[in-house]
Amino acid sequence: MRRILTLLGLVAAGVLLYVFLPPIGEAESCAAGVEKHGGECIGVNGTGYAFGTPEIDKVARAIAKENEEFVGDKPHVTVALMLPLQPDIDAERIQLRSEIQGAYLAQYRANREENTPLLRLVLANPGDSYAQQERVVDQLAKMADDKKDNLRAVTGFNLSLDATKKAIARLTNDLHIPVLASRVSADELANPEGGAKDPYPGLARIIPTNRQQADALASFHGELRDDQTVLVRDKRAHDIYNDSLAKAFSRDEDGPPGPKDQTFESPSITDPGDTGNDFTLIAQNICQSTARYVYFAGRPVHLRLFALKLADVQCRGKKYTIVSGSGAATLNRYMKDGDWERLRGGGKEPVVRVQYAAPGHPDAWDHELRRTKGARDRRDHFTEPRAELDKLRALIDKGGAGDIGPVPLEDSRTMLVYDGTRTIAKAVLLANAQTEGTVPPLKRVSDMWQRLEAVNRVRGTSGWICLTNAGNAYDKPVAVVELDPRTEELRYVGVGWPEGKAQPDDCRVPSDT
Repeated sequence: MRRILTLLGLVAAGVLLYVFLPPIGEAESCAAGVEKHGGECIGVNGTGYAFGTPEIDKVARAIAKENEEFVGDKPHVTVALMLPLQPDIDAERIQLRSEIQGAYLAQYRANREENTPLLRLVLANPGDSYAQQERVVDQLAKMADDKKDNLRAVTGFNLSLDATKKAIARLTNDLHIPVLASRVSADELANPEGGAKDPYPGLARIIPTNRQQADALASFHGELRDDQTVLVRDKRAHDIYNDSLAKAFSRDEDGPPGPKDQTFESPSITDPGDTGNDFTLIAQNICQSTARYVYFAGRPVHLRLFALKLADVQCRGKKYTIVSGSGAATLNRYMKDGDWERLRGGGKEPVVRVQYAAPGHPDAWDHELRRTKGARDRRDHFTEPRAELDKLRALIDKGGAGDIGPVPLEDSRTMLVYDGTRTIAKAVLLANAQTEGTVPPLKRVSDMWQRLEAVNRVRGTSGWICLTNAGNAYDKPVAVVELDPRTEELRYVGVGWPEGKAQPDDCRVPSDT
C-alpha cells in the first residue's frame, strides 16, 4: 500500500511539474504574447500586463480596458509602443510611465474624436537597451499581416543605440511597417533631406535631431567664441546619441581656439563607474581654461556627476553653464539630497547651471505669448500648441481617461509621446479619407507622413508638427530649460528655432528641405 501511495505521489508531482514548468526547450510565459528570455519578459501585450514594473500598472490596465471595452471587435488599427519596459532605476521607471501615459491619452482622445478605425494600443518590450529587439520585431511582423491585429505603426523608441537603429531599419526596410520615432534624437536615425534613397523608408520623427537642437541652442544663445566653449563627450561604443550630440556640438565658432575636447568612457547608460575620477581631472583642466560654456555629450547619470564635480572645483569665482541635449530632460529626477547645495557652491547663487534642449515644456506657450503680446506677427505657432496643451491637461485633470497615476508634464515625455500617437492617428485619418471605416494598407499610412504640413499640420502640445518629404519635423521649436539650483526645480528659459526663426505661417515646408 505504501508503495502504491509513493507511486501516486510521484505521478502527481510529475503532473504538477508538467503544468507549471514549460517543456524543455520552450520559453517560460510571462503573459499573453510575452515570454521570458535572459531573465526579461520580452514580447507584445495589450491586455494589462505591466512587465513587472509597478509604476506602469495603472496605465497598463487603462490601456487594456480601452482595448477590450471601447475597441473590442470593431474595425481598428493597432499601434505598438516599443520601449524597454523593465528598467531597474527609479528615475527611468517614472519616465517610462510618463511615455506610456502620453500614448494612452492620445489613444483615448483619438478614439472619441477621429473618424478613423479605432486605435488599439499595445506595449512592446525589446529588453534592456533594445538588446532583444529581434524577437519583438518578429512578433510585430506577424501582427502587421494578421487582420485581427492590423498593426499599422510602431512608435516609442526612446534610446539612440545601435540596437534601436537595427530595429527601425528592419521595420521600415524589410517589413515596410510605418515607424514614428518620438524620442530618439540622433541624426543617424533620420532620413537625410533631399536624399536619393531614404535609409529608413516610412520613418517619421517629431523630435528635432541633435544637430537641429544644437542649431536652436546656438540661435538662442547667440554665437559664442570658440575660446568660451569646451566639449566633454562620452566615447562609449554603440551609443549613437552621444556620438551624434558630440558631432552636433562640434561646430565652427569664431575667435581664438578653445581647449581641446575632454573625453571619458562610461561603462553603460546608467552606471557611472569610475567616471567621477575622470570628471574631477577634467574639471581641473577646464578651470585653467577660458571656457565658461561646457557642451556635454553624454547620458543623464553622467551629466549629473560631471556637474557636481565641476561645481566642487572652486576656480577663482568662475561660473559655468553646461549645455546638453534632450536626453537631459529627466536630469532633475536623478538629483539627490545635497546635490543642489553643491551646485550652488555652498552659497545662494549657482556656480554651475545646466541647460538643455527639451522637445517641449508646459510653460513654454504662456511664456512666449506674454513675451510677444502686442506683436503684429501672427502667433498661431504659439496659440495652437497652447490650446492643445489645455486639452491634454483637461483630459488629465478631469480624470475621464481613468486613474493612470500622477502625470507630470515638465519632463516633456508625456507631451511628446502624446503628440507622436496623435500624429499617427492623423496619418491614419488621411489614409482613410476616401474609404471611411476601412483599414488602410501599411504603405498608405506611411505615404501620409509627407502630407502632414500646412492645413494638414499636426497641432502638437510640443509645437506644430509639419513633416518634410524625408519625414523629419521642419523647424520644430526647442524649449530651452534650465536646472535651477536656487529653486531646485526645472525652469523654462525660452524657445529656440533650428532655422533661427519661427516656422512659416500655417507650417508650409519650403522647397529647399
